[in-house]
Amino acid sequence: MNTLSLTIEAARPSDEAQIEKLHQRAFGPGRFARTAYRIREQAGDAEMLAYVARVGSLLVGSVQLTPVMIGEARVFVLGPLTVEPAFEGRGIGAALLERAAQAARALRAAAILLVGDEPYYGRHGYKRVPPGRITMPGPVDPGRLLMLAITEEAASLSGLVKPTR
Repeated sequence: MNTLSLTIEAARPSDEAQIEKLHQRAFGPGRFARTAYRIREQAGDAEMLAYVARVGSLLVGSVQLTPVMIGEARVFVLGPLTVEPAFEGRGIGAALLERAAQAARALRAAAILLVGDEPYYGRHGYKRVPPGRITMPGPVDPGRLLMLAITEEAASLSGLVKPTR
């Protein structure tokens, strides 16, 4: 990325339309059936964390963290992570994942959960959740449920993912 001037910053309300267009290009109309969207829907007014990647003034990626609970533990669900196709393979997704992890650490969350490809997310510290240990709302392939442990509490997480409200 030596030729890109990449910045990662908190998403602003004025970014919402661009983020939605990015999601539409990346995931199409089926995106609303994805687990991350269902969880965001259930979270309602819970304060979510969202970050964007920009090259100059161009928005080229985004990530969102939705606060949830597993038992009494505060956890975040990550998703969607999206990078503009023309900018894939340049470390933008990795930079967004690192910023999300920094935010979750600062808020002392136990873990970050996501549904995704282990070969990609595993390079960033995410590990497969043992089948049956954590239950997510919506359709989830158990082999794709991954977790980034942040505190020691993450090792004992089990149960249903619920909205914080």
